[in-house]
Amino acid sequence: MKIAIIGGTGGQGLGIAIRFVQAGEDVIIGSRTVEKAQAAVDKVKGLLAKDEIPNLKAAENSDAATEAELLVLTVPLAAQKSTLLSIKEGAAGKTLLDATGPLESAIGGSPITYLALWDGAAAERSARLLKDTNVICAFNNISSSALMNFTEPIDCDCLISGDDADSKVVATEVIEKIPGVKVVDCGPLERAKIIEKITPLLIGLNIRNKTQFGGIRITGLDK
Repeated sequence: MKIAIIGGTGGQGLGIAIRFVQAGEDVIIGSRTVEKAQAAVDKVKGLLAKDEIPNLKAAENSDAATEAELLVLTVPLAAQKSTLLSIKEGAAGKTLLDATGPLESAIGGSPITYLALWDGAAAERSARLLKDTNVICAFNNISSSALMNFTEPIDCDCLISGDDADSKVVATEVIEKIPGVKVVDCGPLERAKIIEKITPLLIGLNIRNKTQFGGIRITGLDK
């Protein structure tokens, strides 16, 4: 599987990239410029203490989307629309995992407050903008700190929602290659608005408890 991390230069994108590289997937880190993407690749090499990582490369977001089979969107809410429009052609017919968090920090507010969107959820906004792409809400409740703590398994479930069953199967298989992570299918994409609201809750709990690794587990299910 060739996976593009669109806007993958922040903590969340880098963490997901590292985890998939460790799992043996071919990963492309995308950014607005290839130079910024290459800087992220070089940072990953430094973190993993490797001079070369054959299954990792850099590209502009549009090129990364065209080349990859699976896309992961890891940009702030303010950059979501412009980024999606820049990859629209390359993303057509593919699956996109949207990790966008609609937080009030996007408009200068608090990161522990949910920002209501006209579309209902950030992932639903992506689906509206990319009508030919299968959008899956994913990675919203796994902290960047947990992802970047790449020598340890992650004690957190990954809640997903989406309207395409085949895309959810692919997403589940790939995400569960990250040690410790179990995927919980929460139903259609409209459930994304519920999943995304868990993000500010977890951020607030982490701040209150002076940690960065608080996550969520769904118990009692036959997974």
